[in-house]
Amino acid sequence: MPSGEIGLLQGTLDFLILKTLSWGEMHGFELARWIQQATDDALRIEEGTLYPALHRLDRKGLIVGEWGVSDRGRRAKFYRLTASGERVLRQESRNWSKFVNAVNKVVEAAES
Repeated sequence: MPSGEIGLLQGTLDFLILKTLSWGEMHGFELARWIQQATDDALRIEEGTLYPALHRLDRKGLIVGEWGVSDRGRRAKFYRLTASGERVLRQESRNWSKFVNAVNKVVEAAES
């Protein structure tokens, strides 16, 4: 991993995809670009990681993909959340908040 880049914890990518799609449908490249920009280039999602995650979430029924045409006039699959995906996202958001709070306690703890 290049210096300054942050690795993703297992399961985090699925959460990031669901959260990103909560703002509306996107195709894969757009989704990866949005995450990269939103994190000031700290998180870069490679195609070899992104598309298997999208297919996995689709198989689980959390997202659905439909073919369309991108803003560049290219054929692309656009993904959106399903009702089940929205429920999972709400639960995972609560779990993520608990996790972040727990890690912050360790990071900010003073030596006793």
